[in-house]
Amino acid sequence: MRPLTVLATVLTAGALLSGCQSDVEGMPVTPTSGAGEPSFPTSRPSTNRPTAAPPTKTAPSAPASPPAAEVLPPQDAGYVFIATKSGQVRCQLDKQSVACEALFTNSPIKDGVRANGVSLSADGSVAWIVGNLGDIPAVTIDYRMYSAVGWTIVATTDGTRFTNQQTKHGMFVSIDKVETY
Repeated sequence: MRPLTVLATVLTAGALLSGCQSDVEGMPVTPTSGAGEPSFPTSRPSTNRPTAAPPTKTAPSAPASPPAAEVLPPQDAGYVFIATKSGQVRCQLDKQSVACEALFTNSPIKDGVRANGVSLSADGSVAWIVGNLGDIPAVTIDYRMYSAVGWTIVATTDGTRFTNQQTKHGMFVSIDKVETY
């Protein structure tokens, strides 16, 4: 089964099981199988004070962080969770994909329900999803540039742009539009 199909199935099942609740407790589900659930700190990190990452050696094939980008370190299982400064969009990133959840104004209808999630894989595949990321420990980002698990994130007042540093595939996400490239 394709990872996006698994993600869509799990998110759809979660949405159906949650009923009409506005909050759904749980853990995020990603297309990576066998990675286990991430562990989370009890307090949410702040991005108000940039911190320098300790110097590390990387393999030649690993993408370099763009200059002037704050590095957002992944949780234990390799995920980075963010929320936009406006609080209207939440996203989960790993090396293979970016998935964002919001009350989009122009999203497609999936199985009779307006999609509230969009997922982009590093290879450029995109899928609209009905689901909920759950109670993720999202770091609220400011309007600036970040780097996380092989993705460059540029947040502005107009929306947030995610670009895979190796494949250059990406998407622009705002409440009013989602554009992929």
